[in-house]
Amino acid sequence: MIKYMAAAAFFILSPLSAMTGSALGDIQTNAPAYCLYKSKSQKKITVKNLEKRISKSDVVYVGESHDQIKDHMAQLKALEFLYLANGENVAVGFEMLNFTLQPILDDYAQENISETEFLEKANWEKEWGFDFNLYKPLFDFIREKKLKALALNLPKKIVGKIARVGLENLSPQERKLLPENIHISTDERYLDFLKASFEEGPMSGMFKWENYLASMSAWNEVMGSKMADFLNKNEKYSGLVIAGNGHIIYNAGIPFSVKTRTKNLKHSSFYTADAPTCPKKPDKKNFEYADFIWFINHEK
Repeated sequence: MIKYMAAAAFFILSPLSAMTGSALGDIQTNAPAYCLYKSKSQKKITVKNLEKRISKSDVVYVGESHDQIKDHMAQLKALEFLYLANGENVAVGFEMLNFTLQPILDDYAQENISETEFLEKANWEKEWGFDFNLYKPLFDFIREKKLKALALNLPKKIVGKIARVGLENLSPQERKLLPENIHISTDERYLDFLKASFEEGPMSGMFKWENYLASMSAWNEVMGSKMADFLNKNEKYSGLVIAGNGHIIYNAGIPFSVKTRTKNLKHSSFYTADAPTCPKKPDKKNFEYADFIWFINHEK
């Protein structure tokens, strides 16, 4: 059974705690070794192949298990390759920040405020909960190279309200925060995935399945629409989406949302999978998760 890496209960429970700064300091932060597989061919690819594929992509999605530093190093590697191909014309979208925080993120990316000020103004600890040091190399690269950073997420209180009472019971002001059209996923694999996370967690006793599905769909649709809107207005840019694997899997979450709102863009999705060593013969089910599977030894 796949664990829901995007923390489906995030908007219901109290803010998730992560590793402390001291614990994080003990982790090896070198770029992940192990290996990458292309799902279509089910064959291993080299770093050179990876660079070539990313350089030809308009939108790249790299998933994560939020508390895994090596997943974030994989995301950084993808960002470096996008920068090599596009220079400053790269926009990095973060699930970790809701879109009302965009002005604060702009100030931080443009080095108008310090890291301490950013964390305080964005209320990072409450807004996201995972140690900022896990994401710091990504933000440092953005600031150094003068790239664009995008706050993609929907405010948690709106996601939570949809889960409780459904889309139809949002106020007119709340509904304005969502795209005009919200696609409720019909991908059977993704629906099975969401239903498993719903039934195995506390949500099944708190919400109706239909409302939970609507909340997850709205969550994906807002993040996808924010990236799509930027790319439609800035044709010279390429985009990188940083989000939990649960928003990437089966290309049914954020990737689907971006694809339905853009035209003639090349997309590449990466699912970061836990593996103690590079598998010689990955389970074929892995190849359904994304365009590429990035096997990484996760810290326990």
